[in-house]
Amino acid sequence: MKREALRVEPISSFLDRWKAPTSPVTRAGNMIFVAGLPPFDPETGEIAAAPIERQSEIIMEQMKLCLETAGASLDNVMKCNVYCTSTKHFAAFNAVYARYFPHDPPARIFVCTPEWFGPFDVEIDCIAMM
Repeated sequence: MKREALRVEPISSFLDRWKAPTSPVTRAGNMIFVAGLPPFDPETGEIAAAPIERQSEIIMEQMKLCLETAGASLDNVMKCNVYCTSTKHFAAFNAVYARYFPHDPPARIFVCTPEWFGPFDVEIDCIAMM
């Protein structure tokens, strides 16, 4: 089965600026894979240095846009991997995440990572099925 890499604007253009060799979303058959992305400011494309709540909202909106571009929605998400710089952000992140998955949330893992290449604290990737 061949992988189909999809462009998702404006995210793909933001990634091009960073010369990041990744696609924001790929699709193969009935499976969709959304890449972990930094919280790109939707207006400027710069990485948003913002409180964890705002970073989490941006990330979730980016994930939603990627899924929609692939013909899916948050309802199709089976698993999320959350990478965060501190367990101190766990409660604040969960409050935002719960707004996007209010019922029957997907399987999830929350992993701490020491740092990123920019001023942000959270990144999420996911797998969805159609």
